[in-house]
Amino acid sequence: MSASRLLYGTTTFLGAFLLFLVEPMAAKQLLPVLGGSSAVWLTCLVFFQVTLLLGYLYAHWITRCQATTWRRHVYLVTLAAAALVLVAQRIFPAEPGQGYDQPVTTIFSTLAFTIGLPFLLLSATSPLLQVWFQRAKGGTIPTGCSRCRTSALFLL
Repeated sequence: MSASRLLYGTTTFLGAFLLFLVEPMAAKQLLPVLGGSSAVWLTCLVFFQVTLLLGYLYAHWITRCQATTWRRHVYLVTLAAAALVLVAQRIFPAEPGQGYDQPVTTIFSTLAFTIGLPFLLLSATSPLLQVWFQRAKGGTIPTGCSRCRTSALFLL
């Protein structure tokens, strides 16, 4: 196995591992405020599944765009915005306490403002790396990358 293939596979595995690790951690932070009902868990699950789908759509869109420099700029700007959101959360922590009468919107807004953009970019990591590997090496997308994602899911 070549070194670049190992690097792509390891990065895909770590991205998927982090993706599935973040979900329960973020949901557990909302439980003390909103209660431990199944509605909180299910709403968090819906949020993460929608964000995962949006991340896959983002990866599809960014790889299908014809302008290479523009594509790089969009990716770097969204990456910088996600880092800025994470830094802003350390300075101004989100308080999910408002809106007890509408817990679904409270959960969606809290998750969107805290980890929405970083989660979206993390979910786009694996498809982007597979396409970049395919473009760099030529040929088809390696099946080992999808196996890395699956094995990261089973580790959790």
